[in-house]
Amino acid sequence: MKTTCIMCPIGCELEITKDENEVSVVGNLCPRGKQYGVDEATCPKRIVTSIVKCSKDLYCSVKTTCPVEKSKIKEVLHEIALIPPKNYQFGEILIKNVAKTDADIVVTGV
Repeated sequence: MKTTCIMCPIGCELEITKDENEVSVVGNLCPRGKQYGVDEATCPKRIVTSIVKCSKDLYCSVKTTCPVEKSKIKEVLHEIALIPPKNYQFGEILIKNVAKTDADIVVTGV
């Protein structure tokens, strides 16, 4: 598979091959790119961003504190959708261990 590394601004073009025992990554200029390629081939993860209602007409931006498995994104978004409206503060943690992951949902903008 071919992909672009998102670990830094360089954006290396990676070619990732996977067989039964090993993942091979070609095209990375640093170790983070290699790890990104291995992760993409074995268990891709993403930071999830969304919004929650803060008051009648205002929304706050939120995100996960660390990447979550792509297979859990719908579950994470569902839990975010259940957050009740309230005046939230920047940096406030709204959900701990969202969707049974190690990630928390934190307010990033009000």
